[in-house]
Amino acid sequence: MNIKNKSIDNKEVKSINKNVRSSTKKLKPILKSIVGKKVGHAIRNLSFSDKRISNDVKKTISSAVANAENNYQYDIDKLIIKEAYCGKQIVMKRFRARAKGRASAIIKPYSNLTIILTEEIKQKEAHGSKS
Repeated sequence: MNIKNKSIDNKEVKSINKNVRSSTKKLKPILKSIVGKKVGHAIRNLSFSDKRISNDVKKTISSAVANAENNYQYDIDKLIIKEAYCGKQIVMKRFRARAKGRASAIIKPYSNLTIILTEEIKQKEAHGSKS
């Protein structure tokens, strides 16, 4: 499991997990469910998820949090998940013997998982008339 950590300007921390043994079709619903949430809530939800791949997603988030805390001194409580997406990687092809001398393909896809964290910025409310 290769995990890269990288910082971008404007308070973003990026963590990439390459060669995740799952298809993008199975990863996307999990990633959509955590976008916009605080890091603590996302990790808690993934801990109770019954999907096998949620463990790898949780590891990638934890790696990004550790990177943000140690390298850039961000506050963990203010971190939210800004983006989470996945892309296709290699596809292993295997074959299974079938009746009458035939063979059918078994496709084992891999994915790249990218998670971007940012610090939550509270917006000031403007009081007064709107005129």
